[in-house]
Amino acid sequence: MKHQPFSTRRNALFELIGDGVAVIPTAPERVRNRDSHHPYRFDSYFWYLSGFPEPEAVIVLVGGKEARAILFCRAKNEEREVWDGFRYGPDAARDAFGFDEAHDFAEFEQRLPELIANRSALWHALGHDPIWDAKIVGALNTVRAQSRSGQRAPGQLYDLHGPLDRMRLLKDAHETAIMRRAAAIASAGHVRAMRACRPGIAEYELEAELGYEFRKRGADGHAYSPIVAGGHHGCVLHYIENNTLLADHTLVLIDAGCELQGYASDITRTFPVSGRFSGVQRDAYEVVLAAQRAAIAEIKPGTPFIAYHEAALRVLVQGMIDLKLLAGSLDGIIESEAYKPYYMHRTGHWLGLDVHDAGDYKAGDDWIALAPGMALTVEPGLYIRPGAGVPEHLHGIGIRIEDDVFVTETGCEVYTSAPKTVADIEEVMRRD
Repeated sequence: MKHQPFSTRRNALFELIGDGVAVIPTAPERVRNRDSHHPYRFDSYFWYLSGFPEPEAVIVLVGGKEARAILFCRAKNEEREVWDGFRYGPDAARDAFGFDEAHDFAEFEQRLPELIANRSALWHALGHDPIWDAKIVGALNTVRAQSRSGQRAPGQLYDLHGPLDRMRLLKDAHETAIMRRAAAIASAGHVRAMRACRPGIAEYELEAELGYEFRKRGADGHAYSPIVAGGHHGCVLHYIENNTLLADHTLVLIDAGCELQGYASDITRTFPVSGRFSGVQRDAYEVVLAAQRAAIAEIKPGTPFIAYHEAALRVLVQGMIDLKLLAGSLDGIIESEAYKPYYMHRTGHWLGLDVHDAGDYKAGDDWIALAPGMALTVEPGLYIRPGAGVPEHLHGIGIRIEDDVFVTETGCEVYTSAPKTVADIEEVMRRD
Protein backbone atom coordinates (compact mmCIF):
# COMPACT_ATOMS: atom_id res chain seq x y z
CA MET A 1 0.00 0.00 0.00
CA LYS A 2 1.15 3.52 -0.81
CA HIS A 3 0.91 4.65 2.82
CA GLN A 4 2.50 1.59 4.45
CA PRO A 5 5.99 2.97 5.20
CA PHE A 6 4.46 6.11 6.69
CA SER A 7 1.90 4.29 8.83
CA THR A 8 4.68 1.94 10.02
CA ARG A 9 6.66 4.96 11.22
CA ARG A 10 3.59 6.42 12.93
CA ASN A 11 3.08 3.12 14.72
CA ALA A 12 6.69 3.25 15.96
CA LEU A 13 6.02 6.73 17.32
CA PHE A 14 2.87 5.50 19.07
CA GLU A 15 5.09 3.06 20.99
CA LEU A 16 7.12 6.01 22.26
CA ILE A 17 4.37 8.41 23.30
CA GLY A 18 2.29 5.91 25.31
CA ASP A 19 -1.02 7.53 26.20
CA GLY A 20 0.31 10.99 25.27
CA VAL A 21 -0.44 13.13 22.23
CA ALA A 22 2.00 14.19 19.50
CA VAL A 23 1.43 17.18 17.21
CA ILE A 24 3.43 17.41 13.95
CA PRO A 25 2.63 20.28 11.55
CA THR A 26 3.91 20.70 8.01
CA ALA A 27 5.71 23.77 6.73
CA PRO A 28 3.81 26.93 5.78
CA GLU A 29 3.79 28.43 2.32
CA ARG A 30 6.32 31.26 1.97
CA VAL A 31 5.76 34.50 0.07
CA ARG A 32 8.55 35.34 -2.35
CA ASN A 33 7.33 38.84 -3.17
CA ARG A 34 3.89 40.44 -3.31
CA ASP A 35 1.50 37.64 -4.32
CA SER A 36 4.19 35.27 -5.63
CA HIS A 37 5.21 32.29 -3.49
CA HIS A 38 8.33 30.19 -3.28
CA PRO A 39 7.78 26.64 -4.62
CA TYR A 40 6.17 24.74 -1.77
CA ARG A 41 8.23 22.21 0.17
CA PHE A 42 6.69 20.25 3.06
CA ASP A 43 8.28 19.90 6.49
CA SER A 44 10.62 16.89 6.57
CA TYR A 45 9.32 15.49 9.88
CA PHE A 46 5.72 15.78 8.73
CA TRP A 47 6.54 14.10 5.41
CA TYR A 48 8.43 11.31 7.17
CA LEU A 49 5.24 10.39 9.04
CA SER A 50 2.65 11.03 6.34
CA GLY A 51 3.80 11.36 2.73
CA PHE A 52 1.13 14.06 2.44
CA PRO A 53 2.27 16.84 0.07
CA GLU A 54 -0.12 19.75 0.73
CA PRO A 55 0.36 22.85 2.92
CA GLU A 56 -1.98 23.73 5.79
CA ALA A 57 -1.85 20.30 7.37
CA VAL A 58 -0.99 18.79 10.74
CA ILE A 59 -0.79 15.28 12.18
CA VAL A 60 -2.13 14.54 15.66
CA LEU A 61 -1.25 11.15 17.13
CA VAL A 62 -3.46 10.31 20.10
CA GLY A 63 -1.88 7.44 22.01
CA GLY A 64 -3.31 4.90 24.38
CA LYS A 65 -5.30 1.69 24.06
CA GLU A 66 -7.43 3.14 21.28
CA ALA A 67 -4.69 5.02 19.45
CA ARG A 68 -5.74 7.30 16.62
CA ALA A 69 -3.73 8.85 13.81
CA ILE A 70 -5.52 12.04 12.77
CA LEU A 71 -4.79 14.29 9.81
CA PHE A 72 -6.04 17.86 9.55
CA CYS A 73 -5.80 19.20 6.01
CA ARG A 74 -7.42 21.71 3.66
CA ALA A 75 -11.04 21.17 2.73
CA LYS A 76 -11.91 20.12 -0.79
CA ASN A 77 -12.47 23.32 -2.78
CA GLU A 78 -13.21 23.04 -6.49
CA GLU A 79 -12.93 26.78 -7.08
CA ARG A 80 -9.41 26.92 -5.62
CA GLU A 81 -8.48 23.80 -7.57
CA VAL A 82 -9.14 25.74 -10.77
CA TRP A 83 -6.40 28.17 -9.71
CA ASP A 84 -3.99 26.07 -7.66
CA GLY A 85 -4.53 22.44 -8.66
CA PHE A 86 -5.82 19.28 -7.03
CA ARG A 87 -6.60 19.05 -3.31
CA TYR A 88 -7.26 15.74 -1.57
CA GLY A 89 -9.68 17.02 1.05
CA PRO A 90 -10.04 15.18 4.38
CA ASP A 91 -12.00 12.13 3.18
CA ALA A 92 -9.72 11.24 0.27
CA ALA A 93 -6.59 12.05 2.27
CA ARG A 94 -7.67 9.76 5.12
CA ASP A 95 -8.00 6.80 2.76
CA ALA A 96 -5.00 7.55 0.56
CA PHE A 97 -2.53 8.10 3.40
CA GLY A 98 -3.81 5.56 5.92
CA PHE A 99 -5.11 7.79 8.71
CA ASP A 100 -7.83 6.77 11.14
CA GLU A 101 -9.49 10.17 10.89
CA ALA A 102 -9.14 13.34 8.84
CA HIS A 103 -10.71 16.75 9.41
CA ASP A 104 -10.71 20.24 7.95
CA PHE A 105 -7.57 22.15 8.91
CA ALA A 106 -9.79 25.11 9.84
CA GLU A 107 -11.10 23.03 12.78
CA PHE A 108 -7.69 22.18 14.23
CA GLU A 109 -7.31 24.89 16.88
CA GLN A 110 -10.87 24.34 18.11
CA ARG A 111 -10.39 20.55 18.35
CA LEU A 112 -6.87 20.47 19.82
CA PRO A 113 -7.84 21.15 23.48
CA GLU A 114 -10.21 18.18 23.57
CA LEU A 115 -7.54 15.96 21.96
CA ILE A 116 -4.92 16.76 24.60
CA ALA A 117 -7.25 16.92 27.63
CA ASN A 118 -6.67 14.27 30.29
CA ARG A 119 -3.49 13.03 28.62
CA SER A 120 -0.28 12.59 30.59
CA ALA A 121 2.10 14.12 28.08
CA LEU A 122 2.21 16.34 24.99
CA TRP A 123 4.91 15.88 22.35
CA HIS A 124 5.77 18.79 20.05
CA ALA A 125 8.81 20.29 18.31
CA LEU A 126 9.39 22.89 21.00
CA GLY A 127 11.02 26.09 19.79
CA HIS A 128 10.97 25.08 16.14
CA ASP A 129 8.24 27.54 15.10
CA PRO A 130 6.94 30.30 17.41
CA ILE A 131 3.54 30.30 15.67
CA TRP A 132 3.03 26.62 16.44
CA ASP A 133 4.43 27.03 19.93
CA ALA A 134 1.73 29.65 20.49
CA LYS A 135 -0.98 27.28 19.23
CA ILE A 136 0.20 24.58 21.62
CA VAL A 137 0.34 26.96 24.58
CA GLY A 138 -3.12 28.26 23.69
CA ALA A 139 -4.55 24.74 23.74
CA LEU A 140 -2.87 23.97 27.06
CA ASN A 141 -4.26 27.13 28.62
CA THR A 142 -7.74 26.32 27.32
CA VAL A 143 -7.63 22.94 29.07
CA ARG A 144 -6.16 24.44 32.24
CA ALA A 145 -9.05 26.91 32.37
CA GLN A 146 -11.42 23.93 32.49
CA SER A 147 -9.81 22.31 35.55
CA ARG A 148 -12.81 22.97 37.82
CA SER A 149 -14.98 21.00 35.43
CA GLY A 150 -12.65 18.01 35.73
CA GLN A 151 -10.41 18.55 32.70
CA ARG A 152 -6.68 17.97 33.16
CA ALA A 153 -3.93 19.39 30.95
CA PRO A 154 -0.88 17.25 30.09
CA GLY A 155 1.60 17.48 32.95
CA GLN A 156 4.66 16.85 30.81
CA LEU A 157 5.89 18.47 27.59
CA TYR A 158 8.46 16.69 25.44
CA ASP A 159 10.47 17.80 22.42
CA LEU A 160 9.45 15.52 19.56
CA HIS A 161 12.49 16.14 17.37
CA GLY A 162 14.87 14.07 19.50
CA PRO A 163 13.12 10.71 19.06
CA LEU A 164 12.20 11.48 15.45
CA ASP A 165 15.84 12.32 14.72
CA ARG A 166 16.86 8.92 16.03
CA MET A 167 14.23 7.24 13.88
CA ARG A 168 15.26 9.17 10.77
CA LEU A 169 18.91 8.27 11.27
CA LEU A 170 18.23 4.65 10.24
CA LYS A 171 16.79 4.49 6.74
CA ASP A 172 14.22 1.84 5.87
CA ALA A 173 13.89 0.03 2.54
CA HIS A 174 11.45 2.62 1.19
CA GLU A 175 13.91 5.43 1.89
CA THR A 176 16.98 3.66 0.55
CA ALA A 177 15.24 2.86 -2.74
CA ILE A 178 14.40 6.54 -3.27
CA MET A 179 17.89 7.65 -2.26
CA ARG A 180 19.49 5.22 -4.70
CA ARG A 181 17.43 6.66 -7.52
CA ALA A 182 18.22 10.23 -6.45
CA ALA A 183 21.92 9.33 -6.45
CA ALA A 184 21.68 7.83 -9.94
CA ILE A 185 19.97 10.96 -11.26
CA ALA A 186 22.52 13.27 -9.65
CA SER A 187 25.40 11.16 -10.94
CA ALA A 188 24.01 11.48 -14.47
CA GLY A 189 23.79 15.24 -13.99
CA HIS A 190 27.47 15.44 -13.09
CA VAL A 191 28.40 13.37 -16.15
CA ARG A 192 26.38 15.73 -18.32
CA ALA A 193 28.19 18.74 -16.83
CA MET A 194 31.59 17.15 -17.45
CA ARG A 195 30.73 16.50 -21.08
CA ALA A 196 29.40 20.02 -21.59
CA CYS A 197 32.39 21.74 -19.99
CA ARG A 198 34.92 23.67 -22.08
CA PRO A 199 36.94 26.87 -21.70
CA GLY A 200 34.84 30.02 -22.02
CA ILE A 201 31.57 28.45 -20.85
CA ALA A 202 29.85 30.14 -17.91
CA GLU A 203 29.44 28.53 -14.52
CA TYR A 204 25.69 29.08 -14.79
CA GLU A 205 25.62 27.13 -18.06
CA LEU A 206 26.91 24.05 -16.24
CA GLU A 207 24.34 24.71 -13.51
CA ALA A 208 21.69 24.66 -16.24
CA GLU A 209 23.00 21.34 -17.59
CA LEU A 210 22.68 19.83 -14.12
CA GLY A 211 19.15 21.14 -13.61
CA TYR A 212 18.06 19.90 -17.02
CA GLU A 213 19.30 16.38 -16.36
CA PHE A 214 17.74 16.31 -12.90
CA ARG A 215 14.30 17.29 -14.16
CA LYS A 216 14.56 15.19 -17.31
CA ARG A 217 15.05 12.09 -15.16
CA GLY A 218 12.16 12.89 -12.83
CA ALA A 219 13.76 14.65 -9.87
CA ASP A 220 11.91 17.52 -8.23
CA GLY A 221 14.91 19.81 -8.77
CA HIS A 222 18.05 20.74 -6.86
CA ALA A 223 18.28 19.55 -3.25
CA TYR A 224 20.18 22.76 -2.36
CA SER A 225 21.69 25.76 -4.12
CA PRO A 226 24.26 24.24 -6.48
CA ILE A 227 27.91 25.25 -6.36
CA VAL A 228 29.62 25.60 -9.74
CA ALA A 229 32.97 27.10 -8.84
CA GLY A 230 35.63 27.67 -11.46
CA GLY A 231 39.28 28.37 -10.61
CA HIS A 232 39.84 30.16 -7.32
CA HIS A 233 36.08 30.10 -6.62
CA GLY A 234 36.62 26.44 -5.71
CA CYS A 235 38.34 27.67 -2.55
CA VAL A 236 35.08 29.27 -1.35
CA LEU A 237 33.18 26.49 0.41
CA HIS A 238 29.67 27.84 -0.21
CA TYR A 239 30.16 29.73 -3.47
CA ILE A 240 26.77 29.95 -5.23
CA GLU A 241 27.02 33.00 -7.51
CA ASN A 242 27.87 30.74 -10.47
CA ASN A 243 28.26 33.75 -12.78
CA THR A 244 31.85 33.64 -14.07
CA LEU A 245 33.32 32.29 -17.31
CA LEU A 246 35.51 29.22 -16.92
CA ALA A 247 39.13 29.72 -17.87
CA ASP A 248 41.39 27.20 -19.58
CA HIS A 249 44.03 25.49 -17.42
CA THR A 250 41.84 25.73 -14.31
CA LEU A 251 39.65 23.33 -12.35
CA VAL A 252 35.91 23.56 -11.77
CA LEU A 253 34.31 22.25 -8.57
CA ILE A 254 30.63 21.26 -8.75
CA ASP A 255 28.70 20.45 -5.58
CA ALA A 256 25.16 19.56 -6.65
CA GLY A 257 22.50 17.01 -5.80
CA CYS A 258 18.87 16.51 -6.66
CA GLU A 259 15.80 16.04 -4.50
CA LEU A 260 13.45 13.16 -5.24
CA GLN A 261 10.25 12.53 -3.26
CA GLY A 262 11.76 14.65 -0.49
CA TYR A 263 15.13 12.86 -0.33
CA ALA A 264 18.45 14.51 -1.18
CA SER A 265 21.52 13.35 -3.01
CA ASP A 266 24.77 15.25 -2.49
CA ILE A 267 27.71 14.87 -4.87
CA THR A 268 30.85 16.93 -5.46
CA ARG A 269 33.19 16.46 -8.37
CA THR A 270 36.22 18.52 -9.39
CA PHE A 271 37.60 18.32 -12.92
CA PRO A 272 39.74 20.28 -15.40
CA VAL A 273 37.93 22.80 -17.58
CA SER A 274 40.04 21.67 -20.55
CA GLY A 275 39.32 17.98 -19.94
CA ARG A 276 42.94 17.17 -19.02
CA PHE A 277 44.58 17.56 -15.61
CA SER A 278 47.90 19.37 -15.47
CA GLY A 279 50.68 17.76 -13.45
CA VAL A 280 50.15 19.90 -10.37
CA GLN A 281 46.38 19.57 -10.59
CA ARG A 282 46.74 15.80 -10.78
CA ASP A 283 49.06 15.72 -7.77
CA ALA A 284 46.65 17.72 -5.61
CA TYR A 285 43.64 15.79 -6.87
CA GLU A 286 45.20 12.41 -6.06
CA VAL A 287 45.76 13.55 -2.47
CA VAL A 288 42.04 14.27 -2.02
CA LEU A 289 41.00 11.05 -3.77
CA ALA A 290 43.32 9.01 -1.56
CA ALA A 291 41.87 10.75 1.50
CA GLN A 292 38.36 9.83 0.40
CA ARG A 293 39.35 6.20 -0.12
CA ALA A 294 40.90 6.08 3.35
CA ALA A 295 37.73 7.54 4.85
CA ILE A 296 35.42 5.11 3.06
CA ALA A 297 37.54 2.19 4.31
CA GLU A 298 36.75 3.25 7.91
CA ILE A 299 32.96 3.21 7.48
CA LYS A 300 31.54 0.09 9.09
CA PRO A 301 29.12 -0.81 11.90
CA GLY A 302 30.40 0.02 15.37
CA THR A 303 32.96 2.60 14.22
CA PRO A 304 32.63 6.06 15.82
CA PHE A 305 31.36 8.70 13.38
CA ILE A 306 34.56 10.74 13.74
CA ALA A 307 36.82 7.86 12.64
CA TYR A 308 36.39 8.36 8.91
CA HIS A 309 37.14 12.08 9.24
CA GLU A 310 40.32 11.29 11.15
CA ALA A 311 41.39 8.80 8.49
CA ALA A 312 40.87 11.35 5.71
CA LEU A 313 42.65 14.04 7.70
CA ARG A 314 45.83 12.00 8.09
CA VAL A 315 46.04 11.44 4.33
CA LEU A 316 45.28 15.07 3.55
CA VAL A 317 47.92 16.37 5.97
CA GLN A 318 50.55 14.03 4.58
CA GLY A 319 49.59 15.31 1.14
CA MET A 320 50.01 18.90 2.31
CA ILE A 321 53.52 18.00 3.49
CA ASP A 322 54.33 16.32 0.17
CA LEU A 323 53.02 19.34 -1.78
CA LYS A 324 55.25 21.63 0.33
CA LEU A 325 52.27 23.47 1.79
CA LEU A 326 53.28 22.52 5.33
CA ALA A 327 56.46 21.43 7.06
CA GLY A 328 56.74 19.34 10.20
CA SER A 329 55.60 15.99 11.52
CA LEU A 330 52.23 14.52 10.58
CA ASP A 331 51.06 14.18 14.18
CA GLY A 332 52.40 17.57 15.15
CA ILE A 333 50.55 19.33 12.33
CA ILE A 334 47.31 17.55 13.21
CA GLU A 335 47.67 18.40 16.90
CA SER A 336 48.38 22.08 16.19
CA GLU A 337 45.66 22.26 13.49
CA ALA A 338 48.15 23.98 11.17
CA TYR A 339 46.32 22.27 8.30
CA LYS A 340 43.13 24.32 8.78
CA PRO A 341 43.95 27.06 6.23
CA TYR A 342 43.72 24.31 3.58
CA TYR A 343 41.09 21.98 5.10
CA MET A 344 38.61 23.51 7.51
CA HIS A 345 35.52 21.25 7.53
CA ARG A 346 34.52 17.77 8.62
CA THR A 347 34.61 14.94 6.11
CA GLY A 348 30.87 14.37 5.98
CA HIS A 349 27.37 14.55 7.43
CA TRP A 350 24.13 12.57 7.66
CA LEU A 351 22.00 12.51 4.51
CA GLY A 352 18.29 11.92 3.94
CA LEU A 353 15.20 14.10 3.79
CA ASP A 354 17.48 17.05 4.54
CA VAL A 355 20.81 17.39 2.79
CA HIS A 356 22.34 17.88 6.24
CA ASP A 357 19.98 15.34 7.71
CA ALA A 358 18.52 14.97 11.18
CA GLY A 359 20.41 13.07 13.85
CA ASP A 360 22.96 13.75 16.56
CA TYR A 361 26.66 13.13 15.98
CA LYS A 362 27.44 12.60 19.65
CA ALA A 363 25.71 10.85 22.56
CA GLY A 364 27.02 12.62 25.62
CA ASP A 365 30.77 12.94 25.15
CA ASP A 366 31.03 10.00 22.75
CA TRP A 367 30.68 10.03 18.99
CA ILE A 368 27.71 8.08 17.63
CA ALA A 369 28.66 4.60 16.47
CA LEU A 370 27.82 3.87 12.85
CA ALA A 371 25.07 1.29 12.29
CA PRO A 372 23.47 -0.42 9.28
CA GLY A 373 20.87 1.82 7.67
CA MET A 374 22.69 5.09 8.22
CA ALA A 375 23.37 7.29 5.19
CA LEU A 376 26.18 9.80 5.12
CA THR A 377 28.46 11.77 2.82
CA VAL A 378 32.23 11.45 2.45
CA GLU A 379 33.72 14.73 1.23
CA PRO A 380 37.36 15.54 1.91
CA GLY A 381 38.79 18.62 0.25
CA LEU A 382 41.86 20.77 -0.30
CA TYR A 383 41.56 24.55 -0.70
CA ILE A 384 44.75 26.41 -1.53
CA ARG A 385 44.40 30.17 -1.44
CA PRO A 386 47.36 32.44 -2.26
CA GLY A 387 49.32 33.36 0.83
CA ALA A 388 52.71 33.62 2.41
CA GLY A 389 54.68 30.45 1.91
CA VAL A 390 52.16 28.93 -0.53
CA PRO A 391 53.90 27.72 -3.71
CA GLU A 392 52.68 29.87 -6.59
CA HIS A 393 51.89 26.92 -8.84
CA LEU A 394 49.28 25.78 -6.29
CA HIS A 395 47.50 29.14 -5.97
CA GLY A 396 43.73 28.96 -6.46
CA ILE A 397 43.41 25.17 -6.56
CA GLY A 398 40.22 24.06 -4.85
CA ILE A 399 39.29 20.36 -4.84
CA ARG A 400 36.50 18.43 -3.15
CA ILE A 401 35.29 14.90 -3.90
CA GLU A 402 31.99 13.85 -2.33
CA ASP A 403 29.98 10.64 -2.47
CA ASP A 404 26.92 9.28 -0.69
CA VAL A 405 27.36 6.12 1.37
CA PHE A 406 25.12 3.60 3.13
CA VAL A 407 26.40 1.75 6.19
CA THR A 408 25.74 -1.97 5.62
CA GLU A 409 25.86 -5.03 7.86
CA THR A 410 29.48 -5.71 6.89
CA GLY A 411 30.87 -2.33 5.90
CA CYS A 412 29.52 0.29 3.55
CA GLU A 413 28.28 0.88 0.02
CA VAL A 414 29.06 3.95 -2.07
CA TYR A 415 25.86 4.47 -4.04
CA THR A 416 26.80 7.53 -6.10
CA SER A 417 28.57 6.73 -9.33
CA ALA A 418 29.79 9.88 -11.11
CA PRO A 419 33.35 9.40 -12.44
CA LYS A 420 36.06 10.43 -9.98
CA THR A 421 39.39 8.87 -10.94
CA VAL A 422 41.64 10.98 -13.14
CA ALA A 423 41.43 8.42 -15.94
CA ASP A 424 37.64 8.12 -15.81
CA ILE A 425 37.10 11.88 -15.73
CA GLU A 426 39.42 12.47 -18.67
CA GLU A 427 37.73 9.67 -20.61
CA VAL A 428 34.25 11.15 -20.05
CA MET A 429 35.49 14.60 -21.06
CA ARG A 430 37.40 13.44 -24.13
CA ARG A 431 36.36 15.29 -27.29
CA ASP A 432 37.95 13.45 -30.21
